[in-house]
Amino acid sequence: MDVEIVQLVGQAGPAVTAAVGAYGAAVLTRAQDAAAGATVSLGQRILQLVWRHRDEAGQAELERVLGEAADEQDDTYSTAVLSRLLRQALQDDPALREELAAVLPAPAPGTVNVTASGERSIAAQHIGTAITGDGHTAPRP
Repeated sequence: MDVEIVQLVGQAGPAVTAAVGAYGAAVLTRAQDAAAGATVSLGQRILQLVWRHRDEAGQAELERVLGEAADEQDDTYSTAVLSRLLRQALQDDPALREELAAVLPAPAPGTVNVTASGERSIAAQHIGTAITGDGHTAPRP
């Protein structure tokens, strides 16, 4: 897979997931809410961009997938479905890749983006041992 597509999906994925989580399938038609967070607004703009690059059948399919992702209780599953949708759209449409790259903020050199999603999630760039969960006891060194 094209490295550019992987990078674009990595940058756009969290925003798209946040937007679908906030608005569901209505994210495509909802007027931009002034109170919406920056991430949700970015995700909304990305999905509307993908929407505009599709024909009627593609738009209907996008609505269906967004509705399913919004109804899903598993954030990991929703993130995977939405990332797959973005990858496919970007693979099929070089013009969409250019437009999406223009919408996304350019990462600063050396910047690492780490996203944690879901209840009790953790995110770290460098970590020794991370143990999560109720009732777990780690052996002491």
